[in-house]
Amino acid sequence: MVYLDAASAEPLHPAARNALLTALDEGWADPARRYAAGRRSRLRLDAARAALAESVGVRADELSFPASGTAAVQLGLLGAAAARQRVGSHLVVSAVEHSAVLHAAEAHPGEVTVVPVNRLGRIDPDEFAAALRPDTALACLQTANHEVGTEQPVPAVAAACQAAGVPLLVDAAQSVGRVPVPDGWSVLAASAHKWGGPPGVGVLVVRKGTRWRSVLPADERERGRVAGFENVPAIVAAAVALAARLEVAPAEAERQRTLVDRIRARVPQLIPDVEVVGDPVHRLPHLVTFSCLYLDGETLVSELDRAGFAVNSGSSCTSSTLRPSHVLEAMGVLTHGNVRVSLPLGTGEPEVERFLEVVPGVVAQLRAKAGVSGL
Repeated sequence: MVYLDAASAEPLHPAARNALLTALDEGWADPARRYAAGRRSRLRLDAARAALAESVGVRADELSFPASGTAAVQLGLLGAAAARQRVGSHLVVSAVEHSAVLHAAEAHPGEVTVVPVNRLGRIDPDEFAAALRPDTALACLQTANHEVGTEQPVPAVAAACQAAGVPLLVDAAQSVGRVPVPDGWSVLAASAHKWGGPPGVGVLVVRKGTRWRSVLPADERERGRVAGFENVPAIVAAAVALAARLEVAPAEAERQRTLVDRIRARVPQLIPDVEVVGDPVHRLPHLVTFSCLYLDGETLVSELDRAGFAVNSGSSCTSSTLRPSHVLEAMGVLTHGNVRVSLPLGTGEPEVERFLEVVPGVVAQLRAKAGVSGL
């Protein structure tokens, strides 16, 4: 099996695996307790927090650990908005934010302005700035899209938000550990399993000077931002994974960009009636998405799985919504027959070449079954 779905979850980094096993033996106790085992856990937790903060480029006391990236988004958005109720309840988000952001915005009792994107999945910073109002409590913009890889103009939007006195929340789940995160934001959310850490570790950063108020019942853990017992072994492993990933990030990004460029160029040559979506320049280095006309995304993903490739599809309808990807719809591109390929650390040219050899035959076979083989 060739795993090509790093945008969903990166395989656990070997260094993180070793750190996790060690921390399970030595960091299992409650870090809030004063006995020896508890103090050892506290030391490990504090060291991991400091290491992660250094990797992200923030202060250690700005960083907390929710149970997931989704929880980080929810706490970050709702907490920042709640702290600015006197200003207003208006929110501004892009049309291609992760569903975690959009659902959290829906849960906030206020008006939400959704800024559209162009066909490449990129917002216009001037249009985003124009959506800011005197009663805007919070603006939200992802660093890069999770389905098509398009990077957003965060610096320009951050400058507009600062000029308007509006805090900016960035969902950096797809960027942290891969490319530098732009500065200028007020609240950041990320997730360790995206960079090779274990699942179950989210990252919430609230910059000093940013107003934030918990929407949860009071709890003394994590400075009142996150409730409950910290998962110290997983947090330790997350910090180790990110540090290891950043050591190779520039070289790995350059290598992956070359491989993805090959996929972007050759798929339209090998497969008729296909569209490669997302920005070809302003994009994440490891991710490429293409849509095949006349096909269903779920079926295509299943057939590629049988052929030995683990990929994902934004075309897949979910049981809760019964509709295809809101990202592809917002871009105005084909929402069916969609395949997202995202390269994990270490994926090489042989795996990419094998994928390019297999996928045209899979598409042709499925089209033939659907009665559209004469293309």
